[in-house]
Amino acid sequence: MHRVQDIILAIGSLIFAFALLPSVLGKDKPALWTSVVTGTVLVIFAITYATLSLWYATITTALAAFLWIVLAIQKLSQTKD
Repeated sequence: MHRVQDIILAIGSLIFAFALLPSVLGKDKPALWTSVVTGTVLVIFAITYATLSLWYATITTALAAFLWIVLAIQKLSQTKD
């Protein structure tokens, strides 16, 4: 049963990661605070999944967190221009 939960969480995180790609690749970026908070919470989720040995969920949630952090960096770069 643990494996099924891992896969379901991983699929959800992958969907979120793919949904972020247009924002990462496009010109418009979400608010900085939104990106920072979401990225931080997802890092905490990924660490929690790792402590539960949910490895697929850990990796895919870390990917989604990474993309939110990229968006935060991109937003910071936009405000400096």
